[in-house]
Amino acid sequence: MSFSAVKEYFKQFNLEDRLLEFPVSSATVELAAIALNCEPCKIAKTLSFLTKDNKVVLIVTAGDTKVNNHKFKAFFSMKAKMVPADLTEELIGHSVGGICPFAVKENVAIYLDNSLKRFATVFPACGSSNSAIELSLEELYKYSNAKAWIDVCEIKAPVRS
Repeated sequence: MSFSAVKEYFKQFNLEDRLLEFPVSSATVELAAIALNCEPCKIAKTLSFLTKDNKVVLIVTAGDTKVNNHKFKAFFSMKAKMVPADLTEELIGHSVGGICPFAVKENVAIYLDNSLKRFATVFPACGSSNSAIELSLEELYKYSNAKAWIDVCEIKAPVRS
């Protein structure tokens, strides 16, 4: 799956015209913030994890966060184990750099982290390493088919030089 699959997905909601494609990469939080001319924290990055039974959990979180292993284990009853990069397309439907909560394979569970609640709108990717869409939190919850809002991330401490 790819940008075209996400665009097709958004057609059912008449939102395909809101998808953005860039002439530059938006594959990382930093690159997406440059492409969108916004703060990195407003990038809604999608992290992918494998469960004990090899199912996929996606967590959409603010761009300035990292997973808190203690919170993750308390919520999911397992250690955080990322989906290997070479399996993301097969298990999720999107490659690294374009992983998003839209047009994913069946049985992929999607959660939104509370770190996003600081913003009126955020920018998740749209299936490719040069795409995004601006969505309100209500829209993100609805169109991602999220199971719940959860609290498993924390804001990264600023880097000191």
